[in-house]
Amino acid sequence: MDGQEQLMLVMTNITKRFPGIVANDHVDFALRKGEIHTLLGENGAGKSTLMNVLDGIYYPDEGEIVIEGKRVDLRSPLDSLKHGIGMIHQHFMLVDSLSVIENVILGLESQGFYIDKKSVAGRIEAIAKKYNFRVDPYARIWQSRHCSRALAS
Repeated sequence: MDGQEQLMLVMTNITKRFPGIVANDHVDFALRKGEIHTLLGENGAGKSTLMNVLDGIYYPDEGEIVIEGKRVDLRSPLDSLKHGIGMIHQHFMLVDSLSVIENVILGLESQGFYIDKKSVAGRIEAIAKKYNFRVDPYARIWQSRHCSRALAS
């Protein structure tokens, strides 16, 4: 098997523009199964933008993404998850004005018309208990962050 056949992910000519700036200008990135990569660069170099394209948060203006030999369109983080891509962001990507439950629900696959918040709260509490965290599923994120900082000091 040659190196090309072992490629799990290939991003080719990825270009992403925002008003007044080109964040990624025909960037190529590839990785093989089992590899670990580090993206280094100055602030504003486009590292986060490239990873946000891979995570489906941004859609590239040009270029293509191939996963295990198949071209894919990643239009949301859920699309990326379906292809085995999960992102751990440097900064939490939560909506401060929503509750813990509501933020969790945003990340769930479609639950239909009715979402059982009590069931979701129970799952959150069970996970928190398992890992010895104190989480109020009904607290707003800004309240949780405030409490977390207070607990850490």
